Amino acid sequence: MNNKIKIVKSKKSWIESNAIDQLKKVSTLPGIVKAVGLPDLHAGKTPVGAAYMTKDVIYPHIIGNDIGCGIALFSTGIKRSKFRINKVMKKLEKINNTYSDYIDQIIKDKNIDNMPFKEKLGTIGSGNHFAELQEIDTVYDKAAIENIGIEKNNIFLLVHSGSRSYGEYILNKYIKEYSCQAGITIHSKGFNEYLTEHEKAIVFANLNRELIAHRILTVLNSKINRKLLDSIHNSISIKKWDGKTYYIHRKGAAPSDIGYMVIAGSRGSKSYVVKPMDNLFEYAFSVSHGAGRKWPRQGCKERLEKIYSKKSIHQNKFSSNIIYKDKNLIYEEAPEAYKNIERVIEDMIGEKMIKLVASLNPLITYKA
Repeated sequence: MNNKIKIVKSKKSWIESNAIDQLKKVSTLPGIVKAVGLPDLHAGKTPVGAAYMTKDVIYPHIIGNDIGCGIALFSTGIKRSKFRINKVMKKLEKINNTYSDYIDQIIKDKNIDNMPFKEKLGTIGSGNHFAELQEIDTVYDKAAIENIGIEKNNIFLLVHSGSRSYGEYILNKYIKEYSCQAGITIHSKGFNEYLTEHEKAIVFANLNRELIAHRILTVLNSKINRKLLDSIHNSISIKKWDGKTYYIHRKGAAPSDIGYMVIAGSRGSKSYVVKPMDNLFEYAFSVSHGAGRKWPRQGCKERLEKIYSKKSIHQNKFSSNIIYKDKNLIYEEAPEAYKNIERVIEDMIGEKMIKLVASLNPLITYKA
């Protein structure tokens, strides 16, 4: 393995060889000075759970089509003692009929009437995107949760979504003009043009998460909708370090230099609020964004139909519930299809990459 590559894993961890091979291949692209595989590393079009540092060149295909995809945590103002899962489930099942005029007003207020794909704002999307109502499980750092604004006895909403079709439009536009293998060099016309469009997609994705939260919390009659944390895990960012300028490409990897963030588990496991260390040059200033897939989507249904009934697949050890419009996702997004989030967290603690703040238990997972 060349000295550009760093893989974060312990002896107890498992990372598929295909993902490591993909990471090695990407590391050979011109201008890449560091390639990091995080504990949630798994194979994709390019490896997911990976971060790269480049000089004088960017590679849009590395971060893929969902530019700005991220995970945001919102306060709801709803007390856990008053939260009734069955009642909330019924309300959420009607959410598609509650597309609010509020979203149209926000578009006008932010002067983004001309933004492409604005009809996608406020929508979660497919695949592993979700909105999840959660409760606090364990507090590890009381001062930190007070600093963030987390109240222990409240319900929280975690939203995972991105730029929807907008990011795909941007990626396809630049792939047609620039080679994936050569990238876009700093002196080419497309360099700043791509980064400008990339930033617009970031804005879109951030707003999308906020509007998803608004739609859900409006249905639940929540009077509070405050974003506490938001971290992006598909992006290219500029990092100045030791007198040099790097372009950090993150695909399923979160920045370590933004403060507190949430690392999401599967629908059948905890999620974790953490404080990354901000001087992680060795790790491309990045940490894991989630548990990472263990199984490919194809074949999940066949495996799990042997274990679960149509009723039991909807619940897990937390007695949390799921609302899925796409029935295939019930199997493709099952907890068994993901790695052990505790193992991912422990690997990063072992490398002194993060500190624990709190853990969150799932109550209701919504996908549509």
